[in-house]
Amino acid sequence: MGVFDLFSKRQKRLRGDFPDVYTYDKIPEGLRIQIIHIWGDVLGSEEDYASKARGTWGYDLIHKTLYREYGVFQLVEEKYPPNKLADLYSFFLSQEKPEKVLDVIELSFRFIDRVAREFDFKHDMESNQKVNAVIEELNARFKEHCIGYEFRNGEIIRVDSELIHAEVVKPTLKLLAGQVYKVANDEFMQAHEHYRHRRYKDCLTWSLKSLESTMKAICDKRGWPYNQNDPAKRLVEICFDNGLIPAFWQSHFSALRATLESGIPTARNIMAGHGNGTSHSEVPPHLAAYVLHMTASTLVFLIEAEKSLV
Repeated sequence: MGVFDLFSKRQKRLRGDFPDVYTYDKIPEGLRIQIIHIWGDVLGSEEDYASKARGTWGYDLIHKTLYREYGVFQLVEEKYPPNKLADLYSFFLSQEKPEKVLDVIELSFRFIDRVAREFDFKHDMESNQKVNAVIEELNARFKEHCIGYEFRNGEIIRVDSELIHAEVVKPTLKLLAGQVYKVANDEFMQAHEHYRHRRYKDCLTWSLKSLESTMKAICDKRGWPYNQNDPAKRLVEICFDNGLIPAFWQSHFSALRATLESGIPTARNIMAGHGNGTSHSEVPPHLAAYVLHMTASTLVFLIEAEKSLV
């Protein structure tokens, strides 16, 4: 059905009732109910499930996956839930841990994104168009409730700044799509996943991996020789030596080169890449966010620079 700009929403905006910053530690009931309605558009309603209508088997796959991954026979403590869909609904609506709520959202929309595209479950819209529409609605609902997450590339990723996300992260994901940069894309998504789960050292580690894999992919694409064990600094030198940046521009990109050679790698090496010995170091979230976004903007630059080469 999409998102309607109701009178009450417009009045809230006029009064300034919408929060200015994203929240991450609470998924409101209203959003959960809206997501259940979205499920109904693609996977069917409770009535459809009870009658075993076409397409509702997607729910069975979702709750079976959760049972296995959580190591349980049912999701809620109720002794006899009416059926497995009721068990899923009850768990989704009552779960207090936001990460488990996001587990359900990510798993269900991953199924919709990857499987439902192949089937027109409801016969009322071409399935690929429908899937795009419901994913767009999910992301709009996140934004509407000022919840700092978005579903993209089959995963829930954290959004800290709408401007940075729109101008840096989304273009990066678009450029990394495709077989050439598949490894780099997977590693960049891993960095986001670690960031979302507050594993900030791992976020830095996978940010560096995605940077290195992007440069290796460019070298492979262009036939530039390198060694698989080359560190980021050496890969940067190869990219510069082969004219990834025109010679007459290199002086203007000295700051970028310093960032590539010492910014991301050094942050990772100092804070995450080596053992702590007897001391304990913590990566602050603002540093992890900075490195993640710096990685994204660097990947965009490298890929666009490669595309511009003759």
